[in-house]
Amino acid sequence: MALQTHYVELARSLPPPLLRFFARYPPSLTKNAKPSIVRNVTSETTTSNVSTVDPNAPMSEAPLPSQTPESPFKSTKHSKTGKWHDPVYSLRRQADLVKLARTNGVEELLPFTVKGTAQKTKKRESSGLRVRGTGVGQRVKGKAWERTMKTRLKSREQAMLDMPQMIQTWKETGHGRGWKKYPK
Repeated sequence: MALQTHYVELARSLPPPLLRFFARYPPSLTKNAKPSIVRNVTSETTTSNVSTVDPNAPMSEAPLPSQTPESPFKSTKHSKTGKWHDPVYSLRRQADLVKLARTNGVEELLPFTVKGTAQKTKKRESSGLRVRGTGVGQRVKGKAWERTMKTRLKSREQAMLDMPQMIQTWKETGHGRGWKKYPK
């Protein structure tokens, strides 16, 4: 009884988007349950819904085994046409729901999604930072002036070292008459 009141208080504290999501996709059916468990639950509900008194009585709206709710975060394939249908919740809406659930402490009740915290940390660990030039044997591309700076500085330094000889040649040829080696 105390556990039920705890869940009721938790449900009252959740924001409306999460309440709507959990009302439409209850955690017990959408959580990563084994298919045998879901099949057993649905087969019990369908057998108990059959009325033995009146054969024409309508069944209640319990899901049939073929209508068990799939994860609303995954795309589904139509059984007859074979075409894929988009997920009920787009990636942006999935991210919003995960953020809300994380702040309210109920993220583990959501179905599997690539926007979940566990999946994001797993991907971050496997792929790393992915900044070019931070790996072994890699170089950062840089701007064009940064890539050519070393060769320019080398040529400038060589020109400075050759400058006394150039000045001497300039003076000998008569201050520019017949001069062919203007510095670049």
